[in-house]
Amino acid sequence: MNNNYQEFTNLKAWHLAHQLMLDTYKFIKSLPKEEKFNRISQLMRSSSSIPANIAEGYGRYYYKENIAFCRKARGSLTETKNHLMAARDLKQAPEELCNQLIKQCNEVAKTIN
Repeated sequence: MNNNYQEFTNLKAWHLAHQLMLDTYKFIKSLPKEEKFNRISQLMRSSSSIPANIAEGYGRYYYKENIAFCRKARGSLTETKNHLMAARDLKQAPEELCNQLIKQCNEVAKTIN
């Protein structure tokens, strides 16, 4: 194995996206149970997709493929942010908690871009 090989877990973008996913899963517990098959399901999928796409793109070793997966990660990030804003605006969760996660989304976006 090449000694220069770095794990995707060393990427700042992956680390921030992974933490956002973990925090989103904790946040989901505060949502109303009737959202289980709507917002909760969507948040689980979209937030999990962000670090997964960063990792997959990194593993491709081809610059253009990596960019394509970063674009997919950015799309999932935007979807996650949208669901968080909706939960906040519909008063389904504490505003402060939603705003904190939205701020994390913005930080992840900066690193992906």
